[in-house]
Amino acid sequence: MECRLLLHGYRNAFENMAIDEALLINGITTLRFYKWKPSAISIGYFQSIEEEVNIEECKEIGIDIVRRITGGGAVYHDMNGEITYSIVMPNVFSNVMESYKIISKCLINGLKRIGINARHSGINDIVVNGRKISGNAQTRRHGIILQHGTVLLKTDIKKMFSLLNVSDKKISDKEIGKIEERVTSIEKEIGKINENELIKALIKGFEETLNFKFFEGSLEENEIELARKLVDKYESKEWNYKR
Repeated sequence: MECRLLLHGYRNAFENMAIDEALLINGITTLRFYKWKPSAISIGYFQSIEEEVNIEECKEIGIDIVRRITGGGAVYHDMNGEITYSIVMPNVFSNVMESYKIISKCLINGLKRIGINARHSGINDIVVNGRKISGNAQTRRHGIILQHGTVLLKTDIKKMFSLLNVSDKKISDKEIGKIEERVTSIEKEIGKINENELIKALIKGFEETLNFKFFEGSLEENEIELARKLVDKYESKEWNYKR
């Protein structure tokens, strides 16, 4: 199957989520890689911003906050700490678990190319030696699936805890140490890597797992227009504070 490839670099949180939703609505099979500038927190569709996020701290240091259309938990997107992907494709999977497993395999095969042995864990995580390196979330609409997720380049657990609402107990150095032991990154596993090399490896992982043939493309005019309109939604209090 032919699959459009979008290499988007940095965008803000509202643009990133608007583009992902526009891709889902348009339904063209697409693999997209992107980053976040400024750094941001995205919360799952069913979550409450007030419960999950330290809103004042985010405002003070210029962190965007946005609600996703996908489920899952709150995620801190460090502008220099991760690569984010999204894939839109026909929902050919027999169930949700199978879709997570197969799309995760794409990432696992990509990571293997740079010397990292990872595996699928739980519903939507990818781990290396039991430590999380990637979290993923998805939604489905009219026979089309959107899944997006992160691959961690490096982590700053202390900063993440300052931005998310966690108990005082968890903010202790001891608890942060425990969390750091449960999370890993490309840098921890193999040292620094050229981000373009990582993206190339991940593309190969999708290519060989899904038997896709990629062509580098761009957004269509109707997708640009739709994303522009959707940015208004993602920036709005009505959307972000709806729960």
